[in-house]
Amino acid sequence: MEKRKAKILIAEDEAHIRSLISLIVSSLGAEVVAEAPDGEQALILYRQFKPDMVILDINMPKLDGVAVLKQIMAIEPQALVVMLTSLNALDVVKECIDAGAWNYILKNTTAEELHKAISATWGDYMAAIKARTPS
Repeated sequence: MEKRKAKILIAEDEAHIRSLISLIVSSLGAEVVAEAPDGEQALILYRQFKPDMVILDINMPKLDGVAVLKQIMAIEPQALVVMLTSLNALDVVKECIDAGAWNYILKNTTAEELHKAISATWGDYMAAIKARTPS
């Protein structure tokens, strides 16, 4: 069976950040199936594309990333969501992790560090899925 590319949804209101994340995701061999400029669009696109991974900004118009995260987890409790933000507030980090986010990446992270964090999170997620699947 041919190995398919991981499908990624990027939800970020800043176009230049979406472009950077898209380049990084593509360099990892994944496919960006959709990009959302706000939280409401992110949920619509999540339902439409059922991506393997969501990279989700916290501060977005219409619906913030924490609310989007909680709705995604209600739709698919095993969803892989990585939060992306300029906020480094411990209470927000804790809320996101408690709500089901797999990782929390700061926007001021270098492109190389973003690449490593996204790749490592994907690897951790796939290992967790394999551990749950009987052989």
